Amino acid sequence: MTVVGRTLVGIGVIVLLFVAYQLWGTGLAESHSQDVLRHQLAGQLRRSLGTAPAPPPTTAGSGAAPPVVASPAPPTAAPPEGRAVGIIRIPRIGLDKAIVEGTDTADLRQGPGHYAGTPLPGQPGNSAVAGHRTTYGAPFSRLDELRSGDQVVVITPQGTFRYNINRSLVVEPSDVSVIAPVNANELTLTTCTPRFSAARRLVVQATLVGVPAPPAAAPTSPRRASSGLAGGTGGWLSVVAWGVAAVALAIGLWLVARTRRRRWLVYLLGTPPFLAVLFMFFVAISKLLPASI
Repeated sequence: MTVVGRTLVGIGVIVLLFVAYQLWGTGLAESHSQDVLRHQLAGQLRRSLGTAPAPPPTTAGSGAAPPVVASPAPPTAAPPEGRAVGIIRIPRIGLDKAIVEGTDTADLRQGPGHYAGTPLPGQPGNSAVAGHRTTYGAPFSRLDELRSGDQVVVITPQGTFRYNINRSLVVEPSDVSVIAPVNANELTLTTCTPRFSAARRLVVQATLVGVPAPPAAAPTSPRRASSGLAGGTGGWLSVVAWGVAAVALAIGLWLVARTRRRRWLVYLLGTPPFLAVLFMFFVAISKLLPASI
């Protein structure tokens, strides 16, 4: 095989490895982040339960405590970016994920992200959540399968809230009107469409069933087209640096192997560091991809 042929084969293998990393490797990182978010949320839930008012004492001779009227959940402000917001469950598509605060690239790698500036799930107004479609656990991979009437359940420190799907639509990436404030109590879910593309946005909206939880304050206007919707914030310098390092290491291994009788030993020892550099190259490229893919 000629040098050109070997080069083309090598490039093809690297492309396949990158696709495998995007589809499965990123899911491992997301799974770890989900464990961390769920642990954070468990602590929040314990604290919220600890602040609940105690039931009134039993009246002497009555034999039972009088009925207790449930008090409303206390107002809750949005947590810091990157922290747990709640749990979202959609039975029809088997979704059960922790929601993170924020929709930047780093946030959406952890799971579905709550748009800063919109109400928290369960609170009055239009609460919006974005999620990946094909990478980092692909929480919203089956969002297109939802139909009117399907149920969405969100659990936060303020309680458990149920929404019914009422519509889905496709919009341009620049259209942020779907996450704008509204008078109704809604939950808006967004992701990229079609799969493996960031050409457009799939939007699914649901209506809250029951009474909303009290907000901490009037929600501010949502951020306009955050990097989580429009694209990654990673730098090209990192991509070039790791790419050059990977190419240099590959060429170095090839040159050394040519001068040795036991070429297999050179490749055996050199492959692990090459794969490590290649992994960092993939990570750098991923930072440039739209976060909802």
